[in-house]
Amino acid sequence: MTYEAASHFAQTWGMALLFVLFVGVIIYAFWPGNRKKFKDAARTPLADEDDNV
Repeated sequence: MTYEAASHFAQTWGMALLFVLFVGVIIYAFWPGNRKKFKDAARTPLADEDDNV
C-alpha cells in the first residue's frame, strides 16, 4: 500500500468512522435513561461532606 492510498483511505473512511463515533457519543449523552447519572455526577463537587483531612 502506497502513502497516497493509505492517505486516501484514512481521509475517507477515517472521517466516516469519526462521524459515527461522534453521533454515538451525542446519542449516549442525551439518552433519557442517563439523565440521573449525569445529574448526580454534576452535583458531586457540591456535595456537603464531612472530611476532616
